Amino acid sequence: MRDTYESPLSSRYADKEMKYLFSPDMKFKTWRRLWIALAESEMELGLPVTQEQVDELKAHAEDINYEVAEERERLVRHDVMSHVYAYGQQCPKAAGIIHLGATSCYVGDNTDIIIMTEAMKIVRKKLVNVIRILSHFAEEYKDLPTLAFTHFQPAQPTTVGKRATLWMQEFLMDLEDVEYQLSKAKLLGSKGTTGTQASFLELFDGNDEMAAKIDAKIAEKMGYESCFAVSGQTYPRKLDSQMLNVLSCIAQSAAKFSNDIRLLQHLKEVEEPFEKNQIGSSAMAYKRNPMRSERIASLARYIVVDALNPAITASTQWFERTLDDSANKRIAMAEGFLAADAILNILLNVSDGLVVYPKVVRARVMAELPFMASENIMMKAVKKGGDRQELHERLREHAVAAAAVVKQEGKPNDMIARVEADPAFGLTREEIEAELSPEAFTGRSAEQVTEFLRDVIQPVLDANAEDVGQHVELNV
Repeated sequence: MRDTYESPLSSRYADKEMKYLFSPDMKFKTWRRLWIALAESEMELGLPVTQEQVDELKAHAEDINYEVAEERERLVRHDVMSHVYAYGQQCPKAAGIIHLGATSCYVGDNTDIIIMTEAMKIVRKKLVNVIRILSHFAEEYKDLPTLAFTHFQPAQPTTVGKRATLWMQEFLMDLEDVEYQLSKAKLLGSKGTTGTQASFLELFDGNDEMAAKIDAKIAEKMGYESCFAVSGQTYPRKLDSQMLNVLSCIAQSAAKFSNDIRLLQHLKEVEEPFEKNQIGSSAMAYKRNPMRSERIASLARYIVVDALNPAITASTQWFERTLDDSANKRIAMAEGFLAADAILNILLNVSDGLVVYPKVVRARVMAELPFMASENIMMKAVKKGGDRQELHERLREHAVAAAAVVKQEGKPNDMIARVEADPAFGLTREEIEAELSPEAFTGRSAEQVTEFLRDVIQPVLDANAEDVGQHVELNV
């Protein structure tokens, strides 16, 4: 619709799979799955619920009569009871036992956990593929010397592939956080209005042993190993904060990657993908703006700030429950996951299409290498009989003069010519240039890439082989 606001995260950025998870259809179908799990568990524990009733519920798990539920909600102003009513209309034999002993949070909170857990699995899969794609990039360029920067000032050389491992290491840390979060996934269960399970103790005529078993049965039927051992009416809102903190960390890593790409594109060393007919600027036809990396940075900023929402909510809950979390969390959590999905989509696209310009990369290294090679040049001259202290001072003077030529006159670095012309060094041009191989200044960069990919990354990719192979084509 063109006359109604729609979140750009839904209309432009996130994938269909992630958007479906936060859709009404996913929510209400999960409610029905939870009602089935509850009824089946109650039947197995001896409550007056029949197999016929359970089967009737299962028969209508998917065909939700939305019109009935919506009409009922306009009357009673309660979404859960409206859907209980609508389900009962389709399942007249089971109508009396739907939601038996449960509160609204039974379906609401357990569904939220299930949706977030499934969403985190999508995040995990895409993160694995970002790491996989960058591992190929690192391997390809592990030997290509490039100028490293500290404070964005020229430092010692590294390699293009080694720099990529720095990005990968941060994403690997994020993957570890994702996997940890998934490893401890648990449901709320069904604990009643204040978490005491009083309603189930009543249903089981005071049989504490039977009432205590309901949570484990529900969890098993929903594919979870356990429920929170204790709770108020809701699952701890700390979980929402933890979930978005994981997404925030991914956003931070993505922003760091995107900023590096934006700077490298300014230096004309590396570019993000640029489509054949893509327009970089409406005014400047020659421009190739790093628009995708900028979008990563922009969305990352949103997630980092969005993570404050559940943190504040978790810290301001009262006793067993308040309702000031509801409106906030239904926006913050859904939008946070959609934004993370969008970032990962762009990351997959950009990392899979990075373009490196080796000649530009080498030219920048060579422009700075005479300064960095001064120690090697000095030692060669010493071996030919030069005085180290004198040569050190003369190198300092030549370096200052050469830097002035570059900065004040805009001319190329002429330090090599200065050293060649200085009789104190007694070195020919060939002897000096022999010390100017960039590969000699990259240390163990290439070896570090090989070791990192072999010992750290490959085991991760092997463990996630079923998720490897994802590519993304962006719409905008």
